Amino acid sequence: MGRHAKIILALTLLMAIAADALAAGGVVVPNISLGVKEATNPDDVVGVIQVIFILTILALAPSILIMVTSFTRTIVVLGFLRQALGTQQMPPMQVITALAIFLTFFIMAPTLDRISEQAITPYKNGTITFSQALTNAEAPLRDFMFKQTRQTDLALFLSIMKHDKPVNKEEVPTRALIPAFMISELKTAFQIGFILFIPFLIVDMVVSSVLLSMGMMMLPPVMISLPFKVMLFVLVDGWNLLVGSLVKGFVS
Repeated sequence: MGRHAKIILALTLLMAIAADALAAGGVVVPNISLGVKEATNPDDVVGVIQVIFILTILALAPSILIMVTSFTRTIVVLGFLRQALGTQQMPPMQVITALAIFLTFFIMAPTLDRISEQAITPYKNGTITFSQALTNAEAPLRDFMFKQTRQTDLALFLSIMKHDKPVNKEEVPTRALIPAFMISELKTAFQIGFILFIPFLIVDMVVSSVLLSMGMMMLPPVMISLPFKVMLFVLVDGWNLLVGSLVKGFVS
């Protein structure tokens, strides 16, 4: 206890000496204060609302990426591919997600260019207002989603909303278009996943039949079929075919 008391006393003396040195040298310690002031200018209120809106968009950016882009179909198809191959954790989920994100940016590049040309650039130049920029940015995304959305899925959500039958695309509300687009993407992704499973399932069946005929029942068929499935996927240049089909499915 005596040793600890001496250490505490020494630290106290050092702090006192440092305080005297700061006071003698005229060192100014900054004081930081945060507060809320009353807005007297309407532009200040608009600026604050815009900042809050931008922060909200940034927080919801991952959800927006999933909802209104090609990310949903891409990540689901790549997940089906890994399950069909039976490679457990290969490729890792981080690699699959990164590939899906880059493919999404590649597929969405024309739409993003239209948004930049019609909304972001005019707003930066001051030729349109913030609300007009949002409206202009929404139109390219709606056009992209309409191309991939099935009529039956869109009719489902319009009927749930009890919305009148729209005469044209402009009368379709975005809150009905987004979920219809998502379930259409999921249906397409599951269809592609079914096609992916067929050749690998045939390999599993052939390997299982050969092992059964040889009486090797204690050896797991999956362990034997895995190298053949990987070899088959590499020989047919599977990544080129799969990624090419995904991209062309959105471009066409």
